[in-house]
Amino acid sequence: MEVHFDGHCFGCGPLNPDGLQLKFEPGPEGSVAKYEVPARFQSWAGMAHGGIVSLMLDEAVGWAAWHGGHPGVTGRLQVSLRRPLTLGERVRIVGKVENVRRTLVYVSAFVENADDRSRVADATATLVEVKTVIDSIDR
Repeated sequence: MEVHFDGHCFGCGPLNPDGLQLKFEPGPEGSVAKYEVPARFQSWAGMAHGGIVSLMLDEAVGWAAWHGGHPGVTGRLQVSLRRPLTLGERVRIVGKVENVRRTLVYVSAFVENADDRSRVADATATLVEVKTVIDSIDR
């Protein structure tokens, strides 16, 4: 399987004005992004939709695999929502490759408050390695 990145990904695409535009950087604890949830992703009053939190975790596992040299697509994502994410709350999103077996990449991720490090959600995932092509992105 071959996948193409054209900059329009809802989670990380810089060309998608409706998306999160998350930017993950590799670091000693894994792949890390910082984000503040805007009001347009509301669920209950004052809270971010759980699907948005799950999206953050899916992006974290994908970027961890990418930064680890094993780009892939998510085959399984198991999410545990620990507490509601407040709109406007500053968070850190972290993904880390735990193991690689053949074409399967096992990854963990979490979302936490950027200030007090209280856990919002965490996940485990299995990705399937794929050939990845980066298309030229015209801004």
